[in-house]
Amino acid sequence: MKWFDYAAPGSLSEALGLLERNPGALLLAGGTDLLVQMRARRKQADLLIDVKKAPELNELSLDAGGLTLGASVPCYRVYGNRDVARAFPALAEVAGLIGGTQIQGRASIGGNLCNAAPSADAVPLLIALSARCRIAGPGGEREMAVEDFCVAPGRNALGAGEILVSLRIPAGGAGFGAHYLRFIPRNEMDIAVVGSGVSVRLEGGVVSAARVALAAVAPTPLFAREAGDSLVGKAPDAAAIEEAARLASAAARPISDMRGPAEYRRHLCGVLTRRALTAAVAAAQGGK
Repeated sequence: MKWFDYAAPGSLSEALGLLERNPGALLLAGGTDLLVQMRARRKQADLLIDVKKAPELNELSLDAGGLTLGASVPCYRVYGNRDVARAFPALAEVAGLIGGTQIQGRASIGGNLCNAAPSADAVPLLIALSARCRIAGPGGEREMAVEDFCVAPGRNALGAGEILVSLRIPAGGAGFGAHYLRFIPRNEMDIAVVGSGVSVRLEGGVVSAARVALAAVAPTPLFAREAGDSLVGKAPDAAAIEEAARLASAAARPISDMRGPAEYRRHLCGVLTRRALTAAVAAAQGGK
């Protein structure tokens, strides 16, 4: 690994100042992806800026409108917070999927998003939950939908000098359910062959809103908008769910690689989306 300097700013403004003075610096939220990439010389920098100490990036707070999740909040704090786990059970489950216990002590949902891997487990669920990104940079702050954040494999929408500060996830409330499912070939290869994150909202026994997103079947995590839209106005029965699953498979653009051939992955899109939607509907109806 190439040598580098290390800085741990105590605030967002200090971190932004360091980035402005060191354009080639890299941000470290947990390091569980970045340090591996640096050891493999896929990424290099003269300065690493560890943002774990910036309070703005470590906020984890619930209010009537939803959840604010700082970009550096480690996974164990998400699933270990009873209020968060109760209000956003699917998010707590995903936080427990990212690596093992030791990884979860450092890795963050925000870091998983910024890494922009097509197979990222957290991103499809964030899309399904209608999460929005709060971004700070030299020009001030801006927001964007999570589905627009990943722009290519390993590339995100952050501009020069910008930092992902936090994610804002709107409250689900009664009649709302979400779920994420993935398929991995074995426990020793903890990378999704396919993942499916979904959400549904029920009003008067029919679906009033639904979102479906997929992992590992496109260059970026994929928002399968048509699949979710197909459920709106329908009773969430087996036929409606099957049609949404079919549309999710049709939206997928998988490749064949060491984890599985493209046709197999497309088939899995339908299977996992059907199962995830069934679970989300059950949750929306008051089940677990």
